[in-house]
Amino acid sequence: MPVQEGLALYGAAVEAGALGLPLLEIGTYCGRSALLLAAAARDAGTVAVTVDHHRGSEEQQAGSEYHDPSVVDPENGLMDTLPTFRRTLRRAGLEDHVIAVVGRSPRVAEVWGGRFGLVFIDGGHTEEHANGDYEGWAPLLVEGGLLVIHDVFPDPADGGRAPYGVYLRALASGAFAEISVTDSLRVLRRVSAGI
Repeated sequence: MPVQEGLALYGAAVEAGALGLPLLEIGTYCGRSALLLAAAARDAGTVAVTVDHHRGSEEQQAGSEYHDPSVVDPENGLMDTLPTFRRTLRRAGLEDHVIAVVGRSPRVAEVWGGRFGLVFIDGGHTEEHANGDYEGWAPLLVEGGLLVIHDVFPDPADGGRAPYGVYLRALASGAFAEISVTDSLRVLRRVSAGI
């Protein structure tokens, strides 16, 4: 995540933290953006919840553009970003401010019982994954809370289309109003209950 987008995410997390509710991240990878949410949660007296299966997205698999062989488990040959994520939290001194949930986002959303002040969608970029993240988690965002979507590219030449589609879907629902745009990061406020 570029610095400007990280600063915008942190600013949204600080604002949402004032609601006193947990801040949710979908798509943790190695934890860079989780640190931003955790720092904001710590300062607000709440917690950041991260949801990821830690096996990497489509574009991170072997032979793909963003593959990093250093996060492949030598025992089974599969990506496993969880150890790196745990080290990232420990080095930053933020372990006590994060609840890491290891699992597939739609499955976790099905059993989750709480509400959130912020939902940050940055998981898989296929239509299935991006829409599943939105459908599973946006309903758990309180009115006045913030929906943050990463990798929103209106021009197909710049990146995948699924996060952009979720962004348009959220706006079309009437439940969200855009409050900021920073490069590919969009911040929307939940303004009504219907999605």
